[in-house]
This record gives sequence, C-alpha cells and structure tokens, in this order.
Amino acid sequence: MQTQRTILWVIFTMSLLFLWDGWQRHQGNPSLFGGSAPTQTAPAADGKAAPGAPAKTDNSIPPVGSAAVPSVSAATGAGSVPGAAAGAGATAAAGSAALRFKTDVIALDIDPIGGEIQRTELLRYRDTDNADANVMLFDERTGHVYLAQSGLVGPAGAQFPTHRTPFTIEPGPRELTPGNDELVITMHAESGGAKVVRRYTLRRGSYRIDMSTEVTNTGATAIQPTLYLQLTRDTTKPPGESQFYSTYTGPVVYTDKEKFQKVDFSDIEKGKATHSKSASDGWVGIIQHYFATAWVPTEGAPREFFTRKVDTNLYSVGMLEPMKEIAPGTTVTVKSTLYAGPQDQKVLAEIAPGLELTVDYGWLTVIAKPLFWLLQYLHGVVQNWGWAIVLLTIVIKFAFFPLQAASYRSMAKMKKVTPKLMQLRERYGSDRVKLNQAMMELYKTEKINPLGGCLPIVVQIPVFISLYWVLLASVEMRNAPWILWIEDLAIPDPFFILPVLMAVTMFIQTKLNPVPPDPLQAKMMLWMPLIFSVMFFFFPAGLVLYW
Repeated sequence: MQTQRTILWVIFTMSLLFLWDGWQRHQGNPSLFGGSAPTQTAPAADGKAAPGAPAKTDNSIPPVGSAAVPSVSAATGAGSVPGAAAGAGATAAAGSAALRFKTDVIALDIDPIGGEIQRTELLRYRDTDNADANVMLFDERTGHVYLAQSGLVGPAGAQFPTHRTPFTIEPGPRELTPGNDELVITMHAESGGAKVVRRYTLRRGSYRIDMSTEVTNTGATAIQPTLYLQLTRDTTKPPGESQFYSTYTGPVVYTDKEKFQKVDFSDIEKGKATHSKSASDGWVGIIQHYFATAWVPTEGAPREFFTRKVDTNLYSVGMLEPMKEIAPGTTVTVKSTLYAGPQDQKVLAEIAPGLELTVDYGWLTVIAKPLFWLLQYLHGVVQNWGWAIVLLTIVIKFAFFPLQAASYRSMAKMKKVTPKLMQLRERYGSDRVKLNQAMMELYKTEKINPLGGCLPIVVQIPVFISLYWVLLASVEMRNAPWILWIEDLAIPDPFFILPVLMAVTMFIQTKLNPVPPDPLQAKMMLWMPLIFSVMFFFFPAGLVLYW
C-alpha cells in the first residue's frame, strides 16, 4: 500500500512540476529543465521592431551569389526596408495604402509595395480578447509584426523585383461576388531586366491562397533568378494564451526525410537554429495556438530552407527556389501556395504532406491522432463537441475496463487489510526495516500485489496525456458550445461550475479508496481534489469536462 501511494505521489508531483515549468516558460523565464528564456524584446511604439543597430546593408538570408533577400526594418515606413537598391524602386511611396480583398471566410490587405500580404482577417473566428473583432494572423500594427513576403533575388548587381519594389495592382473585383467561386488578384512590377506578374487566387470557403509568379526576361541577356518565400514575425504570443499552460508559437520546417521540425525564436536569436537546409519537397510555416501559416512550393522543385534574425525581436523563416534560366523575351512561371487559417487537419493534409502536423500533439502524436479521429467520428454522430468528449471518455473507460477492474479488485483487497497494516505500523513504530518485512509477509499471505492498483493507472497515463493535448490543440473546440452556460469549450468555465463538480467527484472517489497507513499521505489525498479544482479553474472547459 505504501509503495502504491508513493508511486502515485511521484506521478502527481511530476505533473505539478511540468505544469509549473510550462508556466515559467510562458512568462519568459528559463525552463526548469535547461535552456534559456525565449526572446521577448518589446517592439517599438510605431508597431515595427526597434532597430538593434544602425543599418549597414540588408540583414539578409543566405545569399544567392552575393545578392540577398531584403528584410523588414523599423527605420522606414510600412512595407519598406532600408538598404534596397535605388534603381529597383525599393523605397515605399509616401502615402501608399494597402488594398483590401475579401471572400466569405478571409479578408486580405495587400501592400502595393512588394505586393506583400500584411494583414489577414479570419471572418469566421472571433478574437479571444475582443468578441467584437475577428482573429488576425498576418498583421502589421502597433506592438506586432507578422507578414508574408515573396520576391526574386539573383547574382551580384541584380535588382529584380522584391517585397520592397512598388507593384501595380491591376483593376478588378476586390470581393467575392455571389455566383463566383474565385477571386483573382493580379499585380506586376519590373526591374533589373525582369518583369514579374503575380496572381493570388482565393476560393470560396478556403483559407488557401494560390500564387502564380510569371517572370519575363525583358533584357538582352539570359537571367536565372531565385524565388524566395518567407514569413516574418516577432515573438508576440497570440491573444488568449493562458498563464497555466503553454502552447508553441514559432517557425516550423517540414521535409519528407527530416519530418516536422520546430525552430524556436530563441535558437534563431542565438544562431543555433537546426533544421533541414535543402530538399526537393517540404514547406515552411509559423504556428500558434489553433492557427497556422505556411508557404508550400510545387512538389519536386529543389528548395533551400532558411531561418534568420531580421531585427530586434523580428525573425523570418523561408525558402529559396531557383528558377530555370530565362532567355530574353521568354517567360517562366512558378506556382506556390500560401495557407493562412485554422489548423483543420483534414484541409491541411490535402494541401501538402505533413502540413496537418502543425496541429502540435508533441511526442504522443501516434496516440493523439487516433483519439482525435474517434472524437471527430463521435461528433459526427451527436453534432456537439461537448457530448462527443463525454462519449469519448466513456469509450476510453470501457477500453480500459479490464485494467480498471483489476485495479479496483486490488484496492478492495488493500482496503480489507488496512486495519492489519495499521496494527503493524503501531507494533513496529519507527523500525522501517521490520515494518516493511512484515508488510511484505502480509501481502504474500493475503495474495495481494501492492502495485496492483497503481500499474493500471500508469499504463493509461499516455492516453490521458494524449487526450489532454487533443482537446487543448484542436481548433474545433474553439467557439464550440456544450450546454447551458458552456458556450465555448476552448475557454475556462465562466462560473467555475465544472471545476467544482470535478472536485466533488474526486473527493467522493478519494473516500471510496482505502485510507493510506501514512497519516500525511491520508491528508494529502484529501487535499488533492482542492488542488486540482483550483488549477483547473484556468483550463479550457473541454479539458475540465474530460477530466
């Protein structure tokens, strides 16, 4: 009995330790298990990152020849960066304003300078901190920078259109009209002997943005530019993050060989980022709780991956995709896809292999994905995510019933011999050696396995943790109601009714278990329901409902 309680308390203590470590990292403090705190330098008041040092040249990605991808800097206005070649028309025009384009699910603000997507509004998802506003992914506002950029680079002296070059956005509809399922945005720019025609194609009901880049050689000699696709973001956490659990926000890289790789902002800051460098498949992205953005090139095209520090508290992840040599007067077209939306696993899997892994279940993905599939299936039956959670919990209980039954039988036997254990404790007092020997003899006589009630619980722990991450990471829980006062399973219970009910049921279960021989353990077992209920006050209602 004492061994069983000790193991349970080790598990409980470790759980609290991991929760505390998550809270520490969320607050920007170093992890208890090593590593430095994430970079949290505050941006400048104008919404751009404060410059870390006087600008010399481009703070660039790995160069193509001696040219490099230009970067965003705080020293200029929106959409422009110092250090651009003057002949490329790279300086932002005074008063240039982004143009807004809208479908039924997403609205884009596109800056004529560079044609960069500097703002995306998800029209079907409400902001956690402001119920009157929609979720923003790409954004360039006070205190936050998050942009999608693309352009061309080449050998030394090349001045191809980049994300700092003024583009002309051609006239056309700016909103998806009834009867039309596509909205095409066309823009063009020319410099360095290359004319670029870029087309964004948006579709009804989709967060996928297909991009076509047509490059025409307008010069007298052949050119061979390289297309770059990059996402630039600061380290600002998304709104609605809890102080009591931590979810990953940052760059990711995927290749078929190396699979899913997270690249912490702090590692990029220290120049210690490790990820795939080149492949003929894969994509790059930035993920946050419930949402993701990603650049996906054409499958089979060679590409080089990069991460870099752009400025103070500003980082980029992207790809370089070399194009074919373009003879004078000829055109080459490259197709890419930009995704900016919720982490819907079915949709993401259809866009690119591995993209569904942006739903971050951690090292228990192999267990979590089947659990999510089952949860989705149950939701299809009952059409309510809350009841789907209830049914899933029942299914899991039935699956583990043989283990649970063995545990209950063992605990029942332990309860019967508890008076004898108490007598042994009184008889041998502080002589721990003789007490343990007598307890082992008693277990042998009564045919009791002291670990019989604990091992079934240990076996189930990976499933419990996996389901925890499924409910925490699944965007389907966001804005999903259950019953009465529970209108969103992704936020804490507003009246704390579920945590209180959880504490009551845990207390009843504790009283049904045999009383530990150790008085201190007995008191702690009574305190556990209160400790868990207070902790779960700040957890999403869906997690509390499951627990």
